[in-house]
Amino acid sequence: MKKTTLGLMAIALLAQTSLAAADDVKIGVLMGITGPLASFIPPILNAAKLAEKEINENGGILDGQKVQLVVADTQAAAQPAVDAANKLVNIENVPIVTGALSSGATIAAANAVTIPAKVTQISPTATSPAMTDMKDDDYLFRIVPSDNYQGEVLAKIVQDEKISKVAITYVNNDYGVGIASTFKAAFEKIGGTVTAFEKHEDKKNSYRSELATLGSGGAEALVVIAYASGSGAKIVKQALEGGFFDRFIGTDGLRDDVLIEQVGADALKTSFFSSPTSPEENPAADKLHAAFTAAFGEGADKPFVDQSYDVTMLAALAIEKAGSTADRAKIRDALREVANAPGEVVGPGDWAKAKKLIAEGKDINYEGAGGSAEFDANGDVQGYIGKYVVDGKTYKRIAVFQ
Repeated sequence: MKKTTLGLMAIALLAQTSLAAADDVKIGVLMGITGPLASFIPPILNAAKLAEKEINENGGILDGQKVQLVVADTQAAAQPAVDAANKLVNIENVPIVTGALSSGATIAAANAVTIPAKVTQISPTATSPAMTDMKDDDYLFRIVPSDNYQGEVLAKIVQDEKISKVAITYVNNDYGVGIASTFKAAFEKIGGTVTAFEKHEDKKNSYRSELATLGSGGAEALVVIAYASGSGAKIVKQALEGGFFDRFIGTDGLRDDVLIEQVGADALKTSFFSSPTSPEENPAADKLHAAFTAAFGEGADKPFVDQSYDVTMLAALAIEKAGSTADRAKIRDALREVANAPGEVVGPGDWAKAKKLIAEGKDINYEGAGGSAEFDANGDVQGYIGKYVVDGKTYKRIAVFQ
């Protein structure tokens, strides 16, 4: 039933690309509706739709036009992401794109489509360090920290847990390679030992031979850097079944309810996870979560809800600041102007206020649910990393690092 529902949702979402009225202002949205990130999508998409709704109910965009999100499925893979971006940019003629979610899809879409077309692209979730030094002419941004930072934080978390020896398995893509390498370097730098460092492919039925090798070096825990709906949950389950490991360390890709559903909370009680998150005390997040819960009932605490809402608002604010959809370079430059200080602070639910300030020629500074999106010269942000543990049927954040 779950797969059928997701499939129907994907068809409905993709059908939206032909429903926009002629005077709507389109924002392209690259999401992994199908593929290994599918289980993450519903709340992430709901957050973007909430931003769209708030904009349209509070004066609309530019001269009162409606914002229309045009969603395209990347399947969290490189070539489908290129195809999806081509559709958004060259057929739908969107002036700005949010997404993609996975690093590989984001990089592929940017290199092949959005950068050459000079269309600004803002990812809410892509973390690969490779994005930092891409030659993008300032058309590629993200509002989560690079894995260079998450790797360092995770290494410190592992050390604080008094774990000195780990084995690492990572999915063979931009996301897995990037964060595995940065974590390994950071962990060894602070005195930790990596007993095994092995990549794996995403769609195998069995990982038992790899696990036998990983488990032979006396590691105290297995670091699994993968998507739970891809290889991640399967690796954890087979590691437990084979007695190879009983403690696991994961990053954001593993922080998925699918892992708990397939493995069970009891089996994960000593495990922990890192993930980009929001500041510990943030009224902007509280405001968004209240609105999200009122609109959808649940899901406000799911991964990347805050960031999905924020990139949608930032994309719309950049268009509003630019004054039209025609000048793509102006939209690119306007993104920094609305996101970075100085300026009067606006946040979730403040579209009408922001629109008025822009009309008056005043500077604004969007402070989001996910924190400040202060872009550096590479389009990166510092951001926040949370430590999570399993709490019943979901995950509980127990610490925040900046």
